[in-house]
Amino acid sequence: MPKYYALESSGNEADLYIFGDITTWPWDEKDRDAYGIVKELQGLEADKLNVHINSYGGDVSEGLAIYNVLKNSSAKVTTYCDGFACSAASVIFMAGDERIMNSASLLMIHNAWSRASGNANEFRKKAEDLDKITQASINAYMSRVKITEDELKEKMDKESWLTAEEALTDGFATQIMEENDDGVSQSAFAAIREKLLTDSTGIATARVLETEAIDTEEIAGKIVGKVVEALQKEKQKTEKQETSTGWGAFFNSKKGE
Repeated sequence: MPKYYALESSGNEADLYIFGDITTWPWDEKDRDAYGIVKELQGLEADKLNVHINSYGGDVSEGLAIYNVLKNSSAKVTTYCDGFACSAASVIFMAGDERIMNSASLLMIHNAWSRASGNANEFRKKAEDLDKITQASINAYMSRVKITEDELKEKMDKESWLTAEEALTDGFATQIMEENDDGVSQSAFAAIREKLLTDSTGIATARVLETEAIDTEEIAGKIVGKVVEALQKEKQKTEKQETSTGWGAFFNSKKGE
């Protein structure tokens, strides 16, 4: 099992897990800073780097540094949103050549914020500084998204949570990870279809139907037919049993007297 933060490598492929806050001072094992990641990546000989993210975000400067390090890496970077990729973590997500959302994951984007104290001039300067800091994140988003900068800024003003579908539509993500292709599925329809459309020779007719691109309405009709046929066979079997046992056998014996 990977830790909250971990770098694992196998051959020419490596997996980087960022499952904590992005911070300048990583006191907890969950937290991570740009320096620590750069140190881990130094000397790593991998052609492909998979970055898994589940983070509420954190320090903007650290997030931007991690984003730039990954984006400028010679390896092909694929980022995965495994839970939340919020704030600075959503910027890191944008570093991926491929950006994959799980169907049950969320991005959150918003403007940079900070605390301030002082006179009016200091507050005005702080606001101007925050606008520039936010613009750096906007530049990272705009290098990937399909929406206009004004649309992006509107979403950031609203502190928007984006579903996998919304992230894909807007261009934040390039793909949504669905069920595995190894046969593991939670689709009741697929399971019933596979069982009912299997013929007597054990060949799965459902798979043949899929390869022949027959539409779902026709498949549904075949399933209904198979269900009716199965129920009829079960009824005939029950009636046959009743004629040879219990009351059926008693009445048959009376008929023979």
